Amino acid sequence: MPYRSTEVLSPGPADKVPLHSVTLAHDERHLRRKLLHLENDDVVMLDLRQPMMLADGDLLVLEGGGYIRIKAADEALYEVRARDILHLIELAWHLGNRHLPAAVEEGRILIGRDPVIRVMLEGLGATVSEVTEPFQPLRGAYHGGGHSHDDYGHGGHHHNHG
Repeated sequence: MPYRSTEVLSPGPADKVPLHSVTLAHDERHLRRKLLHLENDDVVMLDLRQPMMLADGDLLVLEGGGYIRIKAADEALYEVRARDILHLIELAWHLGNRHLPAAVEEGRILIGRDPVIRVMLEGLGATVSEVTEPFQPLRGAYHGGGHSHDDYGHGGHHHNHG
């Protein structure tokens, strides 16, 4: 019989030791109801009241006790570096203006690989390198911390085009 979870601890407390884990890419971690295949070949039925964006380190609380840790999968990404902090802010603005999921870290931005965006960034003077690592984009600001049906920044606001 599969495990069942209807609750997430986010972020997962360090004192909670998971029974197993499941590794998912960032676009696979936006869930409400799904059968997840664990790394030990067991399964857990995730059945949340509303969709949510799971993050690396979150814990699924199992009915009957225990936890399953969410792990961010390695993904093919671009690492974007700037000349200085002001340039980094400018690059982040251009990426945000295109509603691209991005992880902003000290000295760099990580985004999914897209050759058109790479050309744009290099045209703006950025150094763009291919990397493969876990991807944890920032959660959307329009949804009180990102736990909603639309974590990619598309909901809740409108552009004024004239």
